[in-house]
Amino acid sequence: MAFEGLSDRLQETIKKIKGKGKVTEQDVKEMTREVRLALLEADVNFKVVKDFVKRIKERAIGQEVMESLTPGQQVIKVVQEELTQLMGGDESKIAVAKRPPTVIMMVGLQGAGKTTTTGKLANLLRKSYNRNPLLVAADVYRPAAIQQLQTLGKQLDMPVHAEGTEADPVDIAKNAIDKAKEEHNDYVIVDTAGRLHVDGDLMGELQRIKETVQPDEIFLVVDAMTGQDAVNVAQSFDEQLDITGVLLTKLDGDTRGGAALSIRAVTGKPIKFAGMGEKLDQLEPFHPERMASRILGMGDVLTLIEKAQTQVDEKQAKELESKMRNASFTFEDFLDQMEQVKNMGPLDELIGMIPGANKMKGLKNVSFDDKQIVHVEAIIQSMTKLERQDPSVMNASRKKRIAKGSGTSVSEVNRLLKQFEEMKKMMKQMSNTKGKKGKGMKFPFM
Repeated sequence: MAFEGLSDRLQETIKKIKGKGKVTEQDVKEMTREVRLALLEADVNFKVVKDFVKRIKERAIGQEVMESLTPGQQVIKVVQEELTQLMGGDESKIAVAKRPPTVIMMVGLQGAGKTTTTGKLANLLRKSYNRNPLLVAADVYRPAAIQQLQTLGKQLDMPVHAEGTEADPVDIAKNAIDKAKEEHNDYVIVDTAGRLHVDGDLMGELQRIKETVQPDEIFLVVDAMTGQDAVNVAQSFDEQLDITGVLLTKLDGDTRGGAALSIRAVTGKPIKFAGMGEKLDQLEPFHPERMASRILGMGDVLTLIEKAQTQVDEKQAKELESKMRNASFTFEDFLDQMEQVKNMGPLDELIGMIPGANKMKGLKNVSFDDKQIVHVEAIIQSMTKLERQDPSVMNASRKKRIAKGSGTSVSEVNRLLKQFEEMKKMMKQMSNTKGKKGKGMKFPFM
């Protein structure tokens, strides 16, 4: 998960200062030293770190903290606000042309995930903004790029304008805009060529496309896992093309997160979207404040709610609530719930959005392995309808059959049945006891 190391280090550092009723200058110095080391380890640009730590120190030693009633909490507020500012402050919205279509130029080095991100952006524009995009294959040097975009177009059921490898990319982009006007596409997303490194030929071509089509946005696609290199690439492209924003890919990977924290400070250009996985719906608007909260272990409830709203069926949720109240929740209901949760994204990412989840007893060192969910699903799917609705009918031969059918062991089947019963008891307790805390339970997929 992105920022994991940085997140752990920063949370550990601010925990020491959090409950303090009095914060001394020495406390602030020790904290800022730890913050500095954590950021440098996360591959954040050295100058960015220096300026960031200086601002925190000035504010933390100033009146707003020293004279506060809760100085420890105030220091954390300062760190969160500065981290938010470092990543751009407010969310940066996508442009909308006064006269459609809105033209977006996608630029970047080869291998950054530009073509896939073009598809993801088109998908997001349609699903979240109710737009009708046209994709444009203007990378004529790599036949595979044209085919890849056409394949993505088929998957998304979206039009793709391509003229093969012999046409001039400038003409392709120009013709695509004319086509979009005829077909009433309100966005045109031009997938341009990339190179293995920044060179004069590449930049010359991109500048010609820019001059001809006058794009409303020039998005640079950058691989977050390349760390400092990502910042250098962003600087080069910005100097030559004056980009309007950055799209970070692979922010969900085992990355130290330095690029996300440095790009805005170095280029002055906002991070507009972040790729949080390989699927075509895993591109999210980048919210600096929410990301700062996630890094500091304060969760990200707003994103969690947004994910739930797009994936959870409201009618089903009400029926489920009623079943939970009278403890008539079955394995079939559980299977439906797992499917909806799975569609929201990886479990460890969702847990990370719950404020304080990293400090919850029992959750702290739990590894949320999506393979375990597959095992649980296989066990439930190997049950008969009767077994799913009434697990009390289970006997040794039924359990043996289920284990064989799901490729698991009888002990795994027994464990799931036991955890499911515990969960039903917990639900009953919660509906019968108002204001009293029930015993902690384990989730069947842990």
